[in-house]
Amino acid sequence: MAKTAIITDSSAYLPDDLVQQFGIHVIPLTVIFGEETLLDVVEIDITEFHRRLSEGPIHPSTTQPNPEDFTALFEKLAKDYDGIVAVLISSELSGTVNSALVAKEDFDRIPVRVIDSRSTSMGLGLAVLAAAEAASVGKSLDEVESAAREVCSNVKVLFVVDTLEYLHKGGRIGGASRFLGTALGLKPLLHINDGRVDGLEKVRTKRKAVDRMLDLATEYANGQSVHVAVIHAAALEEAETLKSAVMERFDCIDLLITDLSPAIATHAGPGTLGIAICP
Repeated sequence: MAKTAIITDSSAYLPDDLVQQFGIHVIPLTVIFGEETLLDVVEIDITEFHRRLSEGPIHPSTTQPNPEDFTALFEKLAKDYDGIVAVLISSELSGTVNSALVAKEDFDRIPVRVIDSRSTSMGLGLAVLAAAEAASVGKSLDEVESAAREVCSNVKVLFVVDTLEYLHKGGRIGGASRFLGTALGLKPLLHINDGRVDGLEKVRTKRKAVDRMLDLATEYANGQSVHVAVIHAAALEEAETLKSAVMERFDCIDLLITDLSPAIATHAGPGTLGIAICP
């Protein structure tokens, strides 16, 4: 049987049990507080990140892994695998894909497929899991790649932020910039559109924005069974409530709740609540 290694980056922030179950290899992004650089998830966890974000005077920034990080991982995996599929954060949001492609150019020990997910968080994570499940039953490199690409083409990520301030500061605001300067009480409903953050609607309250998000997700599912993840940043109680609503409304093949990693929460901000859904 073919033995294919699956790589993703820390922005997917898959639950640890699934990472362990499927042997997924996670390459961290970097979170930067002033002069201090910390590997996402590895050197700073969710709790510490949100404490520093709320208490500290420095707004963090992020940066991608460098090509050397990917080369070192490729070399390590070549000892035990026949091929590698790397499913990574959208190239519109990070330079991670570019770093992987640069590393791939000079690496020829085993074949490497680099996939630009055009998404992040569990929009990316659901594609990684599809690849990992295919790899776990010995499917070919082409089949593993195809499984990931199919999800990338069909997954939808919708989310509500408490404020656009963090997306604006981090330069990831994309098409949602047209919502800047609107009345403070309005909650922006956003989505990942062709790899970028884009605005959908402005809703008067967060509760109504979440209800509208569910309505749009229902339209997208169109009665089909779905893979779903509820995603949040320091909003677990709201995420649990949203999970219950999702269970009632959808025929879920699987349903996860995950945090946003520090690298993504840097740009989305605390209170963010969203859904990644794939029919």
